[in-house]
Amino acid sequence: MFRPSQPVLDAVGTVVRLGLSAVWLTSGSIKLADPGQTYLAVKAYQLLPDAVVHPVATALPLFELALGVLLLAGLLTRAAAVGSAVLLVLFIAGVSQSWARGLTIDCGCFGGGGQVAAGQTQYPQEIARDVGFLVLAGWLIARSRTKFAVDGWLRSGQQPVPAQEAERI
Repeated sequence: MFRPSQPVLDAVGTVVRLGLSAVWLTSGSIKLADPGQTYLAVKAYQLLPDAVVHPVATALPLFELALGVLLLAGLLTRAAAVGSAVLLVLFIAGVSQSWARGLTIDCGCFGGGGQVAAGQTQYPQEIARDVGFLVLAGWLIARSRTKFAVDGWLRSGQQPVPAQEAERI
């Protein structure tokens, strides 16, 4: 039976970590740049009391950006992956309940959001995409070891070596 080598698994994990980081950095940046639209997107799900919509719409992009930065740096990778998985499960549940209740909304996952015409909903694609991202988070939960990660440097007790010094070594 074929078993990938440690370096291959580390490389795959690195691509997974950086890919999930890009998702959160992109999503969080878009939401942070347009707080009014983020508010409308959160409100459109009709899940939260009005008093809670604004705090959630404010905190959500900041949380996504924090996850993105942690994953980009490879710092607290497993914790960031768990946070990612929890957020993705919430997103999948939110989109699923919207679909089940017959709401016609755009998820607002990467900007936009709010009410749309009945033929414009993309619930199956949004759920499939988020399940794919959840698989990435699951990989990092199961195997958080990746290349070029602060976690690895902390585990080894070594400091990152600047490129100029690495050439001299």
